[in-house]
Amino acid sequence: MANPNIINATSILGKSAVVNLTTTNATLVVENVAASNKVLKINSLVVSNVDGTNAADITISLYSEDNIGGTATQIVSTVSVPADASLVVIDKNTSIYLEEDRSIGATAGAANDLKVVCSYEEIS
Repeated sequence: MANPNIINATSILGKSAVVNLTTTNATLVVENVAASNKVLKINSLVVSNVDGTNAADITISLYSEDNIGGTATQIVSTVSVPADASLVVIDKNTSIYLEEDRSIGATAGAANDLKVVCSYEEIS
């Protein structure tokens, strides 16, 4: 497992992932598969509650393997997102790097109430 030296990057691609949390199970938001020869710089991760009446809890975790495998380390744990509101979990001031064979997942407290938008750079 080798991550590229980002000083010598030959490609930086801006990308976004949008995920509807339709269940209360952990759901993949973004992953960097093993042997990708890439590193992902997560610039922002925002959770929006689209329910107009009820708050819903969110847990965002960093997983030690791709495809939300391995050990989960919570970035935020069971944080309530008010109705019709958003929670900024990661922004440019708190960006993180997602190395090879790592992933980020989201677990909703209520199905169909929360959406996640993740903006990142794919560096190779």
